Amino acid sequence: ELVVQFQVLNQSCQCLAWKPRPVGVWGAESQHVVAGYSDGTIRVFSVSRTEMELKMHPHSTALTAITYSTDGEMILSGSKDGLVAVSSPRTGMTIHVLADHKGSPITVLQCTRKQYHDFGVEGGELWLATSSDRRVSVWASDWLQDKCELLDWLSFPAPADPEGLDLPPSLAAFCPWEQGALVYVGFGMQEEALFYSLRKKQVIRRVSLPAFATSLSLSPAAPLMALGFRARLLRLQPCPAGDPQDYAGHDDTVHLCRFAPSGRCLLTASHSAVLVWELTGS
Repeated sequence: ELVVQFQVLNQSCQCLAWKPRPVGVWGAESQHVVAGYSDGTIRVFSVSRTEMELKMHPHSTALTAITYSTDGEMILSGSKDGLVAVSSPRTGMTIHVLADHKGSPITVLQCTRKQYHDFGVEGGELWLATSSDRRVSVWASDWLQDKCELLDWLSFPAPADPEGLDLPPSLAAFCPWEQGALVYVGFGMQEEALFYSLRKKQVIRRVSLPAFATSLSLSPAAPLMALGFRARLLRLQPCPAGDPQDYAGHDDTVHLCRFAPSGRCLLTASHSAVLVWELTGS
């Protein structure tokens, strides 16, 4: 059932994110969505009031990734030219613009409530940015204190880009079940998923894949990865080891995998189909 619909004329919505629910408020559902558009604007919509509450313009090129900070007090957005902006939905002001990935589109932005002090830096949360040139930056931030410090910088090697080849996206995510680790997939020397330790500053595990992945999600409830591929394939991969389970059902490249916060459902999308999977073993 379609509950509510927001339309912006003459602009395409490139990315969106739900505002996280308040910490400690059980059963409270988020009622705000932030969306990034092809003209470089950000819009915040209230689902309960069915209206746009805020419009900001922190970018000069199309947005390619967007997320809220873990407390919902900041919006992080990435654009086609590789810039990352940090904006306040309370004031509508952009307080930081980071150019470390400049020149390569941002593919992923993710925030987590990791134990930042374990890494010897100050901050209220960790967040990462991934760009299509196979680089990942990891940051520690305390937005109330206006602090944002680079914790680690990862560059993953790859063969020379073949002419005319549509390369798979560079994707990274913090590992929910392995503290201080992140997972990376993308075009590289091998078709694999890499587990990288922020403490040891090295790759600690490699998981072979049947092809380069086009989408990635890590379960918040179990050591399980969901990966999508161009061959219309969805794979559930137990970690650190175990037999993968492969599923068909898509009509095209599986370009999105997303576990529900409970870990009991998985949403996947291809060109013209959105599928919801129930994970009975979780």
